[in-house]
Amino acid sequence: MPALILDGKALAQQYEQELSARVAALKEKNGGQTPILATILVGDDPASATYVRMKGNACRRVGMDSLQVEMPAGTTTGELLARIAELNHNPNVHGILLQHPVPAQIDERACFDAIDLGKDVDGVTCLGFGRMSMGEPAYGCATPKGIMRLLQAHDIRLEGRHAVVVGRSPILGKPMAMMLLNANATVTICHSRTQNLPLLVQQADIIVAAVGRPEFIRAEWIKDGAVVVDAGYHPGGIGDIELAPLIERVAAYTPVPGGVGPMTINTLIYQSVEAGEKKLA
Repeated sequence: MPALILDGKALAQQYEQELSARVAALKEKNGGQTPILATILVGDDPASATYVRMKGNACRRVGMDSLQVEMPAGTTTGELLARIAELNHNPNVHGILLQHPVPAQIDERACFDAIDLGKDVDGVTCLGFGRMSMGEPAYGCATPKGIMRLLQAHDIRLEGRHAVVVGRSPILGKPMAMMLLNANATVTICHSRTQNLPLLVQQADIIVAAVGRPEFIRAEWIKDGAVVVDAGYHPGGIGDIELAPLIERVAAYTPVPGGVGPMTINTLIYQSVEAGEKKLA
């Protein structure tokens, strides 16, 4: 039986239609006012600029407004904190995204945690992570939350299954593990320094790769019938998993590109609309 393709691009397009209707309803109630996502780009990294542009385009596709804040590469932590404070106090801004990474001289964690919880639509604050982990209301980190929405939309059963997450970053691997645990999966967290990694990956009913190394996880490590989620993306259109040999023997997989990436952006927009609804509805 052919593997199920977890097509994030198609699903994101479907969800955009629903979000467009929600934004239109808000505009009708509020004299044309829409949810507004503020994006902060510090420096001139081309990849970061591309990601911010893609997020702005996604806002426009659903009828939202975006506020693009660009700051020079020499920005200090204090200057960035001041700009975040302005956005926190701006009643017309409903979501704030600080594009990662920021220049090395900036305390990124301090700036993430300065974002108001109600506007943390990218799910990057320690407070948001803690509340999510405890099952309390909070916006989830966009990539792992997007993966959860992708799995849910395709009726992938999580309860009681063994999920192995390879990666431990604070905005991907760690929140991914907590979300899976909250969905009643049994979760093992691994990383690039884990001993006997192939043996652990072989036990996975669901494997989520978020280690940031091209094809770090080999196809022969993954058992037949597993669900394969690849959150990596590298030049040449490859992910963190050696995918090609798996297509005929796993139950489901995310393509690279077109799997996790579109759902990350869609989740950011989804949570921005939700934040706008809380303020405007």
